[in-house]
Amino acid sequence: MKNSRESLKHIRISILLVVLVLITGTVGYILIEGWNLIDSFYMTVISITTTGFAEVNPLSATGKIFTAFLIVLGLTTIGYTLGRFTQYFVEEYIFRRRRMKERIKKLKDHYIVCGFGRMGKQICKELAESDIDFVVIENNPEKIEELKDSGYLLIEGDATDDEILREAGIERAKGLVSVVDKDADNVFVTLSARGLNDKILIVTRAISENTEKKLYKAGANRVIKPYELGGHRMVQMLLRPYVVDFIDIIGRRASYNLVMEEIPIREKSSLVGLTLSQTPIRKELNIIVVAIYSPDGKFHYNPGPNTHIQVEDTLIVIGEEKNIEKLKEIASSGIQE
Repeated sequence: MKNSRESLKHIRISILLVVLVLITGTVGYILIEGWNLIDSFYMTVISITTTGFAEVNPLSATGKIFTAFLIVLGLTTIGYTLGRFTQYFVEEYIFRRRRMKERIKKLKDHYIVCGFGRMGKQICKELAESDIDFVVIENNPEKIEELKDSGYLLIEGDATDDEILREAGIERAKGLVSVVDKDADNVFVTLSARGLNDKILIVTRAISENTEKKLYKAGANRVIKPYELGGHRMVQMLLRPYVVDFIDIIGRRASYNLVMEEIPIREKSSLVGLTLSQTPIRKELNIIVVAIYSPDGKFHYNPGPNTHIQVEDTLIVIGEEKNIEKLKEIASSGIQE
């Protein structure tokens, strides 16, 4: 930041020097050649920029010497000014990259988005709206410029490169979504990410039917096929429009302040061993438990009031966002008085 302020100071000085050269040249031609203000200013500009246009009027011997002096002075000043501008923009670029890397280093349990195409943009938009920390990896220059304007945390590079994934904090990340342009690249990203973090949740896209199995073998937890998913959703809209509307409502935090969330039960949680009726989930927080996902990989739908909560269960719940946040605290520690 200090260097940036120093560069701005030098830019102001260099601009002032250019103005002084213009004034010196204009006044010099007026005094030496007796020209009017416009001709003197014009001659000064074409001299210091070495444009090569013809002289406004014939020059005297003194005028020629003055012009030679003015050209040297002008070129020196303009060169200095351009150098200072270049230095400023380079320092700004370096400073922004350093600041962004420092912010990324502080992230933990964040998400990494590989690819900023149409699907990547939508993913980033939804993560940002949910106030969730994430980093984007992109190597397309046009998309990088768009990302800089968006304000998202960005790593410039190839997502298949292990070092780039490390820069994005892959070892500390909670999840990664890979939506780069080619299926082969999605396979490589998945393989690299799984090798660097065996616990990370990986969601990736498959365009070709043949790629799905390869992605699962590479370490993906979930594979999304856009055309299949889009077709399924459109059919559901035709057959069950109100169900789709309801799912959209609870899927978007901005709508009705109602959300569906998954709540993992930690070992130290005071909910462990209690039945649902013994907890404040329904009575005090007005939260509905839709299902319980148990460690054995099974869903228990619409659990009754006498259902016991066990360690490593995951509650699938619907409720107001503020109450969901309270339940998260209880599930990770204890019931707050």
